[in-house]
Amino acid sequence: HTMKFTNKPEGLCDTPEPLLSSLDIFLFSLIAGLLIYWFFFRKKTEPVPEIKPFTPVTPQIRETSFIEKMKKTNRNIVVFYGSQTGTAEEFANRLAKDAQRYGMKGMAADPEEYDLSELSRLKEIPNSMAVFCMATYGEGDPTDNAQEFYDWMQGTDDDLEGVNFAVFGLGNKTYERFNATGKYTDKRLAELGGKRVFDLGLGDDDINLEEDFISWKEQFWPAVCEFFGVEATGEDSSIRQFELVVHNDINMNQVYTGEMGRLKSFQTQKPPFDSKNPFLATVTGNRKLNKGGNRHLMHIELDITDSKIRYDSGDHVAVYPTNDAAVVNGIGERLGVDLDTVISLKNLDEESNKKHPFPCPTTYRTALTHYLDINNMPRTNVLYELAQYASDPKEQENMRKMASASPEGKALYQSWVLDSERNILAILEDLPSLNPPIDHLCELLPRLQARYYSIASSSKVYPTSIHICAVVIEYTTKTERVFKGVATNWLKNKEVTDNGHKLTVPMYVRRSQFRLPFKPSNPIIMIGPGTGIAPFMGFIRERAWQKEQGKEAGETILYFGCRHKNEDFLYQQELEEFERAGVLTQLNVAFSRDQEHKIYVQHLLKKNKQLWKLIHSNNAHIYVCGDARNMARDVHTAFYEIAEEVGGLTHTQAVDYFKKLMTKGRYSQDVWS
Repeated sequence: HTMKFTNKPEGLCDTPEPLLSSLDIFLFSLIAGLLIYWFFFRKKTEPVPEIKPFTPVTPQIRETSFIEKMKKTNRNIVVFYGSQTGTAEEFANRLAKDAQRYGMKGMAADPEEYDLSELSRLKEIPNSMAVFCMATYGEGDPTDNAQEFYDWMQGTDDDLEGVNFAVFGLGNKTYERFNATGKYTDKRLAELGGKRVFDLGLGDDDINLEEDFISWKEQFWPAVCEFFGVEATGEDSSIRQFELVVHNDINMNQVYTGEMGRLKSFQTQKPPFDSKNPFLATVTGNRKLNKGGNRHLMHIELDITDSKIRYDSGDHVAVYPTNDAAVVNGIGERLGVDLDTVISLKNLDEESNKKHPFPCPTTYRTALTHYLDINNMPRTNVLYELAQYASDPKEQENMRKMASASPEGKALYQSWVLDSERNILAILEDLPSLNPPIDHLCELLPRLQARYYSIASSSKVYPTSIHICAVVIEYTTKTERVFKGVATNWLKNKEVTDNGHKLTVPMYVRRSQFRLPFKPSNPIIMIGPGTGIAPFMGFIRERAWQKEQGKEAGETILYFGCRHKNEDFLYQQELEEFERAGVLTQLNVAFSRDQEHKIYVQHLLKKNKQLWKLIHSNNAHIYVCGDARNMARDVHTAFYEIAEEVGGLTHTQAVDYFKKLMTKGRYSQDVWS
């Protein structure tokens, strides 16, 4: 404070020194007095924050220990799941439930909620084992909720001798690193001294994940029984996990209306926004991109002003869609239920961390609209549990058969459910004697998941707007029903209105590894047919922005593919303008159906002999976005051929060369199947 007064005001020039120091003392006393007053006053009126941080400590210590929880609740099997879209979690719940048939007690557990470094203590529980249902996400990564466990496995040297385990991996053959997380978990736990009770299961979602799981489970349980010397109890009856509570007299302010986490979070929005707390973004743009053809390709713009959400080109936007009201009403009518009944499904296991299968209390209508997946084909366990409600013995027998591991049962499930694409409403319509209580149906259906889209904008150009490019999914199935993709049809109807009523989309951003090179001067080669163009629109706009900033942008090469030039050449005008402006060095477009023989992006790639120099000598980054099943594989092959032909490598060397580029982050894929 003395500092402030050394430059004295004019009127005080000749004031004797002592007065100044007494002024200092006065100021110090005043501030000290205010601080003391504020401290005590704040303490008196607001005792809550003072106590708050200390209350959760005790339960937290207890809760993060899955060992203590197992001992307390008398369980000997724990099933951990690494899940991104809910399937691994569903499988884990099924295994935990199955344990009862063998006189054991199981619990499903999210590795994020527990301290996995306690794994070596599992041997303190007699006849115990840990099962891991591990999904692989993206290019061989663990799922978000299994990341910490994965990091722990990589860094630990704990001795797991005496710890029994088994792993079932969920993956997809179309991806380069098939089932990498499941394979690593299985290998690492054995390296640390764990005892593998049963062989690693490798589920392939490209063909039939459900069938792979059933086949694995069918052999897994006999192996467990043999290992522990137990026998099946013969109890095949369906065991309810949740009990129904009907709320006749409830304040509607306490009822969930579609929120993912906190009640009323859609009315009062509070950052930070994530999967449990999505932001309601206003739709500010919705236009059809294609000029013709029988498909509907759309460009949607979401406003994220005031959300504090940041994103980078290449990130994903996750949206929470709602189900088609016609299907929801169809289920209510078929089961003769008042969908506006307010209910809760309460876990019968008091100790479970999962009190409800979805946010409760809520109505059946809200659950079927916002929380449950009613559009996809139900898995076999749903058919098995519902079979008891079919009054026709033949229908009941067929439902049970479809859930069995017998070749005949598998074939029936494949043809009647999967190939015919019957969702739960179609099954109820085609099995007239099947009349399950709606609460049991709600307990069994999986959760409706967020849908991820590659962001088609650059945050440098559009910091408060996120763009989505997607194709509306709609076609007729074998049973002459119209199958409509949940999210794309819901988005298509989000028209921009000017009557003041703004339509919103619950969303959050998921970071990705799909990134422009750190140096703008590095060349980039982008390959994205169809809606795979999305992230590249962000990349190209960012390159244009870098040029405007006076940075030296490297070669920017795009390979885009569509069916017909005059129908679905997405973003044609913008791309041609970027090419004229010199932002796009090369715009290569494959029109697959404009001539007799089909031409795809990989055919154009093979023709370009200059690519090898860019990759091998100029540090170019390669990006592939779109269909994993055919396109991404064919593009790989095209690059191998270029390396062999121009670079003089053998096939093995070429494969190895591009594997190394992937490891270095110079060959990135954002693909889906």
